[in-house]
Amino acid sequence: MKKLECSIFRGGTSKGIFIKEENLPKNKREWDKILLAIMGSPDIRQIDGLGGATSTTSKVAIISKSNNKNWDINYTFAQVSIDKPIVTYKGNCGNISSAVGPYAIEKGLVKVTGDETLVRVYNTNTKKIIYCYVKTKNGNVNYYGDFNIAGVPGTSTAVKLAFKNPAGSITGKLLPTGNVIDILEIPGYGTIEASIVDSSNPLVFIRANDIGLTGKELPEEIDKSKDILDLLEKIRGIAAVKLGFIKNYKDSSTISPSIPKMTIIEKAKNYKDINGNIVEEKDIDILGRMMSMQLSHKTYAFTGALCTVTAASIDGTIVNKLVKKDFNRLNLRIGNPAGIIKVGVEKAENNKDILWVYGYRTARIIMDGYVYIK
Repeated sequence: MKKLECSIFRGGTSKGIFIKEENLPKNKREWDKILLAIMGSPDIRQIDGLGGATSTTSKVAIISKSNNKNWDINYTFAQVSIDKPIVTYKGNCGNISSAVGPYAIEKGLVKVTGDETLVRVYNTNTKKIIYCYVKTKNGNVNYYGDFNIAGVPGTSTAVKLAFKNPAGSITGKLLPTGNVIDILEIPGYGTIEASIVDSSNPLVFIRANDIGLTGKELPEEIDKSKDILDLLEKIRGIAAVKLGFIKNYKDSSTISPSIPKMTIIEKAKNYKDINGNIVEEKDIDILGRMMSMQLSHKTYAFTGALCTVTAASIDGTIVNKLVKKDFNRLNLRIGNPAGIIKVGVEKAENNKDILWVYGYRTARIIMDGYVYIK
């Protein structure tokens, strides 16, 4: 067996394997088999690898020091399928992004500059720059603090992530179809309205009520319904065809399994989160449920939240029509299965160009060492 140096970090509500690019083959076509072996895929339990048998714990960050004066670190995100021999590099993970700065500092790729260190991260998947602000009092990454995020037990130090010029991360356009709402023809179902927006990651938004849901459903409620899962994947597949990612919607789960991300939106209302706590309508601006690799996201993807606040700020989108009219675009509160996630968007004076999207996560190192792979 071969051993490979790696680290395990929790970033936001995700967990991933962090690897220096210099330790991987120069031929990137060889990466897939290595990453699959690291995770123990394909296997629904990932029993023979480091994967956690969920999409949020089957992720990899590949890191290298940059020679470009405009950023410090190159970062490639890989989503490793659990039950299929597939690794996709399309799109980014905002949660994993929150651990890239701490990892870079821990590994000496970026020098500490004071109580807070800015790490400028170039995401190769989206070709966008992320500003990662890491607390580094006393010359080290600080992991202890009083900031908490929904979906993660306990508290830690906040990591601010600001995505510069996030529009068109994959498609090159904020509104890839040119429309704020598209009418999608879904085989065996009929037509449905959708908003397709690309900011940090491309998302396809639909109303919960349009598919017989309330928007308050928890992940297990959605995942136990094969009919709902099949319908959501059909909708996502039709959107993927419209974006040119695939030619046949039936290939969505194999050719483009991670983007666009399927997102279910509804007006704010009281609901019960996965811990049994009541989230009150007055404390949120909108309800959101996301899909991840053909199953429900257990919380809410961070890049998904960034795209959601962007969509909320665009007149006429489904998100804009459903969000509270007095919402603060600098602090949108999305009610999700784990609780509330808060994100913001800054727009240019023309109210069209997206300058920044941002939010706060937490991250921590879990393990440093070697993984043994076949």
